[in-house]
Amino acid sequence: MTERKPPGIDSETWADRQIREAAERGEFDALPGMGRPLPDLDQPYDDLWWVRKKMSREGLSYLPPALALRKEAEDALAAARRARSEPEVRRIVAGINERIRAALRMPPPGPPLGLEPFDADEVVRQWREGRGEREGQGKPDGRGDGGRRPA
Repeated sequence: MTERKPPGIDSETWADRQIREAAERGEFDALPGMGRPLPDLDQPYDDLWWVRKKMSREGLSYLPPALALRKEAEDALAAARRARSEPEVRRIVAGINERIRAALRMPPPGPPLGLEPFDADEVVRQWREGRGEREGQGKPDGRGDGGRRPA
């Protein structure tokens, strides 16, 4: 542990002595990155460089609340397209609509929300169309004959 600077000694001299003694003890011998160039040396200075590095190492990300909700809405629509049943589609849409309505009542800080609740019937219609195309059916009625009965 480093001792306190004694009174009457120049700060620079004291600091230099501390560094020299630590080097003599070998405390700088096995530092990570020793002998390698400094990373990002050619990048412009960023005040929050250490926060960005920490978040990158930890696999974290941050979006302002409004942008996070936009991303969540986008992900919810994608999940609704992959849903296995109409009730599941409606449940997903109801969940994201509840969050959108809450954000509209009390807007989050940051950029404008730019979202409105989704029309559940429209999302279900698109889901049905997508299922018809995905399953190779002519129409989403499930018969594959476009709703016509054989003659």
